[in-house]
Amino acid sequence: MTPAPDTTGPSTATPAADTTDATNTPEEANTATPEQQPVPVWRPNGSADAEAGPAVHRRLPTGLLHAGGAPLTVHLTGLGGERWEPSAALVADGVALVEVTAAERVTVRAEWRIPCAGATAYWTPDTDASRWLPPSWTAPRTVSLALGAPVASLVGTGDRALCTAAAGETAAPVRVGAGVVEESGEFAFTVEQELTPDGPPLRVRIDLSGRHFAATLRSVTDWWAEGTGHPGVAAAARMPAYSTWYSLHQNVDAAAVERQAALAAAVGCESVIVDDGWQTSDRTRGYGHCGDWEPNPAAFPDPAAHVAEVHRLGLAYLLWYALPFIGRHNDAWDRFKGLILREEPRLDAAVLDPRHPEVRAYLTDRIARAVEEWGMDGVKLDFLDRFAVADPPPAPAGADHATVHEGLRRLVADLDARLRRTRPDVIVEHRQPYVGPGLWPYATMVRATDCPLSPAENRQRTVDCRLTAGPLAVHADMIMWHPAETPEAVAVHLVNALFSVPQISVDLGAQTPDQLATLRFWLGIFRRHAGVLQLGSLEPARPDLGYPLVTAADGSTTVVARYAPLPVALPERDGPGTVLVANADGDPVVLLVAGRPERALALVQDCRGEILSETVLDLVAGVNPVTVPTGGLLTLTRED
Repeated sequence: MTPAPDTTGPSTATPAADTTDATNTPEEANTATPEQQPVPVWRPNGSADAEAGPAVHRRLPTGLLHAGGAPLTVHLTGLGGERWEPSAALVADGVALVEVTAAERVTVRAEWRIPCAGATAYWTPDTDASRWLPPSWTAPRTVSLALGAPVASLVGTGDRALCTAAAGETAAPVRVGAGVVEESGEFAFTVEQELTPDGPPLRVRIDLSGRHFAATLRSVTDWWAEGTGHPGVAAAARMPAYSTWYSLHQNVDAAAVERQAALAAAVGCESVIVDDGWQTSDRTRGYGHCGDWEPNPAAFPDPAAHVAEVHRLGLAYLLWYALPFIGRHNDAWDRFKGLILREEPRLDAAVLDPRHPEVRAYLTDRIARAVEEWGMDGVKLDFLDRFAVADPPPAPAGADHATVHEGLRRLVADLDARLRRTRPDVIVEHRQPYVGPGLWPYATMVRATDCPLSPAENRQRTVDCRLTAGPLAVHADMIMWHPAETPEAVAVHLVNALFSVPQISVDLGAQTPDQLATLRFWLGIFRRHAGVLQLGSLEPARPDLGYPLVTAADGSTTVVARYAPLPVALPERDGPGTVLVANADGDPVVLLVAGRPERALALVQDCRGEILSETVLDLVAGVNPVTVPTGGLLTLTRED
């Protein structure tokens, strides 16, 4: 049974609201489209007085036209105050910016609807998000500095965005909702933010341009980046890496790391990331031994000498920290147990409160040692999303920030400044779901969240991350496989991460010659074509089907990865160029679709890089079958 919307909250129009309601454009006044009403908001398990206080409703014409030519109106609701002013402006073809400022504390909700015609997927950057079209009464997701990004897109046929919407606030909590309105067959969007006279306004960017959804998301990241600097990404952050997590888990020591580092350098990795286990002799998982951040003396008796040896092998070195956690079995527990946001008994740990300067100073000092004293090239900061506590306790005595997001931003800013004093090109890894632009200045790379032995999931998560990562390098989740895996299947794992930076996490000393050959070949492809793979224009197809075809292109090279038996359309061109087609599907017959007759040199390699054929193809306009084995690569060099 479908639950009914909760409409028990007060709703009293004010004279100001009535005045705004009357300010329609001539086009709106003449349209025959029925008046759109505010979308009822139903919050699961919400109390009847959740919106206590005055509720002021205003209508705001945007100047946009949605499908069918009807004008788009945004309905604004102010909860708890009436002294707020909205405005709207067209900022690009088919794109409007709505802004609301307040002269008193008030929660403002912006709502609008578009016809849900031809919709195929609802895209958000959430790592666990299905692409289904949710009902409008689904609870909104809360986005903040440490959790998610305030953007969503309703995608239609041809991968065109029916509507892409984003909020400008990237630190304070913003509630983003969307869903199908059952009564009308429309799709509703909502963005809700608490405003204060001295705080940031509500800014909502609405894109009805009808472009490819990836293009609209690139425009959003460009908008977020306006006025935001970034120190740049170290070269090693865009090159293949080796991670100890899946291969060694907590069973790490200096000898094991150095052994894997030597083998990783030989196959094409340029950095090693040492994960959990370096700080404890405990091997039972959990986080009860986090917080002191002292090396386990039995495993790492001389960290600086160990790092120097890894550097001698030619690799950069990153060290893992679970930044928010203090464990019950560390000295930090007694020192900071009164300065926490919450306990997490299942993890045998608690989350520290970054609003307190003593907490920030301690964490900064502990983590900076990795770079300042041990000579490391960077750090992996894990679990920042745990700072996103829905109902934090009152700020503790001595706190110098009222909100958690302000304290967290101060923490990562202080840490970044400290690290860069020693190493200006420091590498800092963040991870989904803390991918929002508010954290961009304090990271150089962001990794897809854990999905071991799930290549399709790794593909979807890395592509999702690429669409909103801005200046950051995007890394795949650590790539692992069973020791008995075939070389072709190893290649499929790698190709599923092709448009990101691969992190390899298997025991390299236990791999067969064919597995190592496959790894060397594909890591060479990652390295040689890093520019187009990571920085080229990315166009993933069919988000509703998990991106079965993904394309990246720059001025001279196009790379297409095929994950299903789909045809590959050759891009239009004005001169010579190169097209790479990676086949991760079990069907070896790749159908190339050419727009006109042309000649091209075709090089076909198997998963190990061995050349199977090198011929000149006379392509016809239309479909041209070419055999490319699973895990293999077709390289087309197109003539004038």
